[in-house]
Amino acid sequence: MTLRLELPVDRPVVALGAHADDIEIGAGGTLLQLSGDHPETRFLFAVAAADADRSNEALASARDLLGDRAVVHVGGFEDGFLPYLDPGVVKRWLRSVVESIRPSLVLAPWTGDEHQDHRMMGQLAWQVFRGVTVLEYEIPKWETESFAPNLLLPLSDDTAQAKLDHLAKSFPSQHGKPWYDSTLFSSTLRIRGVQHGSSKYAEGFVARKLAVEHSTGAD
Repeated sequence: MTLRLELPVDRPVVALGAHADDIEIGAGGTLLQLSGDHPETRFLFAVAAADADRSNEALASARDLLGDRAVVHVGGFEDGFLPYLDPGVVKRWLRSVVESIRPSLVLAPWTGDEHQDHRMMGQLAWQVFRGVTVLEYEIPKWETESFAPNLLLPLSDDTAQAKLDHLAKSFPSQHGKPWYDSTLFSSTLRIRGVQHGSSKYAEGFVARKLAVEHSTGAD
């Protein structure tokens, strides 16, 4: 059975990240693919934790990835402390950012992620949005939890390479981190491609709830 992502042109894709590079690491290829397949679709990024330098990276990255079709909101909260701030402050910020917006799709960190900031943003996706498909993406790192995707979205060779090139140039503040390199990112894409079965590269997601609608048109 083949499933296709059909996005209403009048409803944006919303992507949530705890940090400036989360969205691009977890779903950068899918965003590139969606933007190419749906040229009228707009995108909203909400990045919670970032200082001034990381905020600039988030803004420049989204612009480079999706052009003027992306709007970026940065919360400016302290990295590593999202769940420990005043109760509700991050949730109120997110609700203000997406107020009156009904997305066609929400991309958010996996709710089983051991990094507290990632996990919180994934949980907020389910609290803030109702009646919308939420796909939870993976962020490889030193914690050893097992991410087991149940939805695999294939990427063309060109899209996979475009994602790797984008990550290599868009977040210079991370280049000193031992985990931030193209080998890790390309390996993840290749593993998910093998699991997909008919694509060399793919991105993996956890789809906790998918609602299927009957098609009213004839193919």
